[in-house]
Amino acid sequence: MKTTRYYSLDVFRGATIALMILVNNPGSWSYMFSPLQHASWHGCTPTDLVFPFFLFAVGNAMSFGMSHLKLQASNVFWKKIIKRTILIFAIGLFINWWPFLKWENNELVFRAWRESEENGVRIMGVLQRIAIANFFASTLAYYYRDRVVLKISILILLFYWALTFFLGGVDPYSLEGFIGTKIDVHLIGLAHMYKGEGVPFDPEGLYSTIPAISQILLGYLVGVYIQKQGDIRWFSRSLPASNLPIYRMLSGLFVLGAFALIMGYIWQLDFPYNKKIWSSSYVIHTTALAIFTIGCMVWFAEVLQMHPAWMRFFDVFGKNPLFIFVLSGLLPRLLQLIRIKDGFTETGEIRYLSPLSWFYENICAQIPGTPKIGSFFYSLVFLALFWGLAFLLDRKKIYIKV
Repeated sequence: MKTTRYYSLDVFRGATIALMILVNNPGSWSYMFSPLQHASWHGCTPTDLVFPFFLFAVGNAMSFGMSHLKLQASNVFWKKIIKRTILIFAIGLFINWWPFLKWENNELVFRAWRESEENGVRIMGVLQRIAIANFFASTLAYYYRDRVVLKISILILLFYWALTFFLGGVDPYSLEGFIGTKIDVHLIGLAHMYKGEGVPFDPEGLYSTIPAISQILLGYLVGVYIQKQGDIRWFSRSLPASNLPIYRMLSGLFVLGAFALIMGYIWQLDFPYNKKIWSSSYVIHTTALAIFTIGCMVWFAEVLQMHPAWMRFFDVFGKNPLFIFVLSGLLPRLLQLIRIKDGFTETGEIRYLSPLSWFYENICAQIPGTPKIGSFFYSLVFLALFWGLAFLLDRKKIYIKV
């Protein structure tokens, strides 16, 4: 059965990619407006919505292809999902290691896979989490009916909550007491973990990827619901509102979103919202907000047929989401190998900057006002650069998919 793509869902996916690029590339990590920062630990800022929204969008996209896959032999499914999983994971690992060289004592040296007991190439990351979570979510969606998938999604979140609470330390939801760190150190190795918190702790670790599976499954189920309950052929202002299935579907979405929002709030009283350990309440909370966002976009784009400029802006990102996101990670790392002389340090040594750092410090940082303005301006310029590339690819009908 042929399914119809919703323009609003493509815009939603493109918006998440654009925001991921924006928040991941400030001029300076020291100068960021608070909504563009992640919560230091417990809590949920607007930036903390971006990654779970993308996983939700992955599930939405899955719902359009799964019905076709279920009509084919299982070997077709396994060939597709294994290839996709390995490729996405490998690309994420490639980004972490790229560009394989680094400056050391004014010389370019090879960046070893493992430099010491504590330092090496990070194994996990955003794409790696997407690859693993999508593999398990796709498998469950392929072999089980939707009602069973919903029950499994809830059980995964409950199981993760129980494991985290009973196996953790005195404060199981703290940085020090989180059981996922010990599991990741054992499975991944200290040298290959993220250390941005000052201690070995990976916010995209293997253990905390477990609830991310549910995030994709919930996005999948919402996508299935939209397709079954809302027929795009009925989107017409000439028909009476009472006859439109779309209104019933949207009403159901908003009721479901409100229910999830309440459940997430109640759950966080014990298991706080926390992106870094991907708490179960955080999954429910962000899924609820994603449902509200999708519902609003469907209303404006499909029902009212309104396609304002901001939707068209995000739409081009949605056409090549993975390629644009990967390139936004590769380019800054590559440019770090290029060094521009920019005065001297306090000790009298020559000071070098990469082209992007030079642009920030000599142009963006010179903007009057708080340094946060210059840092944000840099992010906007960086985003505009990749929007231009995405627009060019879309105009030439070039779509790079995995």
